[in-house]
Amino acid sequence: MPRLNFANILLPEGWSRNVTVEIDAGGMIEDVKPDMTISAFDGRVAVPGMANLHSHAFQRAMAGFGEWRGAASDDSFWTWRDVMYRFLERLDPGHVQAIASQLYIEMIEAGFTAVGEFHYLHHQPDGTPYDNFAEMAERIFSASQTTGIGLTLLPVYYDYGGFGAAPVGGAQKRFANDPERFLRLRDDCRALVRDCPRTVVGAAPHSLRAVTPDSLAQMVSECTGGPLHIHVAEQVREVDECRAALGTTPVDWLLEHHQLDESWCLIHATHMTDHETARLAASGAVAGLCPITEANLGDGIFNGVSFHEAGGHFGIGSDSNVRIDVAEELRSLEYSQRLRDRARNRISASGSANGRSLHDAAARGGARALAQPMGRIAPGHWCDLVSLNENHPSLAGKSNDDWLNSWIFSGDKNCVDDVWISGRHIVRGGQHVAREASANEFRKTMDALRA
Repeated sequence: MPRLNFANILLPEGWSRNVTVEIDAGGMIEDVKPDMTISAFDGRVAVPGMANLHSHAFQRAMAGFGEWRGAASDDSFWTWRDVMYRFLERLDPGHVQAIASQLYIEMIEAGFTAVGEFHYLHHQPDGTPYDNFAEMAERIFSASQTTGIGLTLLPVYYDYGGFGAAPVGGAQKRFANDPERFLRLRDDCRALVRDCPRTVVGAAPHSLRAVTPDSLAQMVSECTGGPLHIHVAEQVREVDECRAALGTTPVDWLLEHHQLDESWCLIHATHMTDHETARLAASGAVAGLCPITEANLGDGIFNGVSFHEAGGHFGIGSDSNVRIDVAEELRSLEYSQRLRDRARNRISASGSANGRSLHDAAARGGARALAQPMGRIAPGHWCDLVSLNENHPSLAGKSNDDWLNSWIFSGDKNCVDDVWISGRHIVRGGQHVAREASANEFRKTMDALRA
């Protein structure tokens, strides 16, 4: 039985020393044995791998392109979206695979060991499907296989261009499917990954503006047995348009018309009333927070303190992939609460370590959102482990919860030393085993897109 030995490791019951982790043939943890006599260690400080619950892989290649001030005084998410639409018109399947492979390597090196790919780039630029209807999804899956990251593939149902069943236009044609075509795509994705236990297939109605109440109800009834993710309440304009079209706000409408539970993940949920916050927390659904992207796009501040105090579940995602860093996502979430409240250590219980609280909560919520047994170093879970470099200046002289406090609040992805996914040693000394080859392909892709 393969085994790994760690001098210090974060188990569900707390920090433990001299621990052996035994792994079965499929990459799951078989047993965890503390207080062993160990002569050599695979890592000095080990924590569970983190789930990245929300990613649009292709957007990694446009990071930086949206940082030009437009002529309009209201430069916003909506003007950024126009830049994104123009960019994706040039992408072909080969580009998408090269971009996703580079992105997933960066995620793994940062400590993410599984990703929820909210995948809506389905068709050719004019909306014509590829001969292989799931061509683009297959490229995402291939990138996950090449890099080793766990994958929850979330094919997106996108049927309309806005509230009121507005027709799709322009770049949106690449996203669009009617319910019948979407269900075909979902089935093709399931067939594609049938023999890969580390890949889960769910479904993602893009947003309430991209579906109708009837088509959403049909999709939800057909897509059982897997996670459901949806963009919701990211922008004030979106909330106002939803209120005008459906008579209430997006989160309230979902709570009234669907049985939200732990299979649902509401991405962003930024603009909620106190009543919506409490109800969403009680539902068991996960709030999918993307703090770096939400700050980059000027979305607003999630009601994190109230949601946490109400027992809500949350996880983190890198969304637009402008930056890939576990510590920075958690730090950005906490700092947004501090800036709003003009107070410190907001998303943690009295007397607890803030970094540890954030990490534990995001690991639990992310695992739930991806429907993957991960986020805990315990039997029956994937052997996803992240080893921190205790000699990094941010971690030197620290121990136990202060390792996490220091990684999250004074460190970055450079604190990550080694990573194992499903028991495979994929990152050594901070570098993914396929980093160089992937970077070369990514550079070629970017040169081709620039030409």
